[in-house]
Amino acid sequence: MSKPVVAIVGRPNVGKSTLFNKLCGRRLSIVDDTPGVTRDRIFADCEWCGRTMTLVDTGGIEPYSDDVILSQMRRQAQLAIESADVAVLVCDVRSGVVASDAEVATMLQKSSKPVILCVNKCDSIGEPPMEFYEFYNLGLGDPIAVSSVHGHGTGDLLDKILSYLPEQNEEEGDDETIKVAIIGKPNVGKSSLVNRIAGEERSIVSDIAGTTRDATDTFVENEHGKYVLIDTAGLRRKSRVEDQIEKYSVIRAQMAVERSTVCVIMIDAAEGFTEQDSKVAGIAHEMGKACIIAVNKWDVVEKDGKTMDSYRKKLMNDFSFMSYAPIIFISAKTGQRLDRLFELINFVNSQNAMRISTGKLNSVLADATARVQPPTDKGRRLKIYYMTQASTRPPTFVCFVNRKDLFHYSYQRYLDNQIREVFGLEGTPTRFVIHEREEKK
Repeated sequence: MSKPVVAIVGRPNVGKSTLFNKLCGRRLSIVDDTPGVTRDRIFADCEWCGRTMTLVDTGGIEPYSDDVILSQMRRQAQLAIESADVAVLVCDVRSGVVASDAEVATMLQKSSKPVILCVNKCDSIGEPPMEFYEFYNLGLGDPIAVSSVHGHGTGDLLDKILSYLPEQNEEEGDDETIKVAIIGKPNVGKSSLVNRIAGEERSIVSDIAGTTRDATDTFVENEHGKYVLIDTAGLRRKSRVEDQIEKYSVIRAQMAVERSTVCVIMIDAAEGFTEQDSKVAGIAHEMGKACIIAVNKWDVVEKDGKTMDSYRKKLMNDFSFMSYAPIIFISAKTGQRLDRLFELINFVNSQNAMRISTGKLNSVLADATARVQPPTDKGRRLKIYYMTQASTRPPTFVCFVNRKDLFHYSYQRYLDNQIREVFGLEGTPTRFVIHEREEKK
């Protein structure tokens, strides 16, 4: 993306995510008093004085920790600094300058990127507290006093950021960008898939379930088109979600599905279908998103000539409530069939946005009602006067009938199947809205 990038870095629990949310005007990053909540890089656009920039929220940097997750968080922060035009170092005025602040400041000075020192939690109006002046010792120039909770000083901070940004170029339109949410249970390989496609470590990958917490966006452009891949936290059963932070993660994952246009529902090939997989898929189905079922880790499954066909038949039975969703067998580790995955994403996205003319719909309706008569009850027969498409994403059809109660769900399914037989609509759910009106005498 051609927008300038601003990385927000610092040690844990200084308020980076709160500041990030305040600057971008949305609650994207999970905020909690627990250190180390943010792990992956989280991207969001911020507009100030007519300029648009991309903010990057990073995990807290622990310079000397050997912990697996913390060391990967440090690596993520380093990647953010390397790709940024400007770095904002956030410190906490209440704790003063600590050794970790000095270490992070040294890391930033070595990067040769412009660095802005932001001293957070200066919540009172007026002169900053005496502790504020201690931060001159970091050697990063004049610090800026900010309250990320109340928004004090954020305007000064953004003005300072703008002074370091390169000249603005004409922006290409991103109207064709497809937002793809990668959803599934914990440990099915969602982050590995995003990293494989992006060609870099955009998300932390670990065998520890629940590694990903925030929904992270990754922009990808290839021969198939432009995409924003949204890596989400694994969705577990509610009874198993005890941690407060994980509850936030589940909400973020559901929000990611809501703002996407295509959902890739990932399943572990070695483990097979579970009840939780159907619940995860049900979230995307209920929200009317285009869906693809991707069976990951196919490289570790022992196969013969019939393995894929038998696996596919079983999955079609397991996902009978969304029989429209195509099934693809992939490997995030080896990159197997990832080109085919992008072709499917483009296809189901176009199907989800399909619009059918009223004339063609009513022609299908006439043939369908002639083939199978509408249901009756006590001598009264259902009459469907006409049908029209009201909206897309998902395709929504409005039927005008004489009596709502006669329009059984089974007959709706029959009409849906007839429409799909003619127009396709593969990979997308459909909706029927029934309007009752009196018969003309």
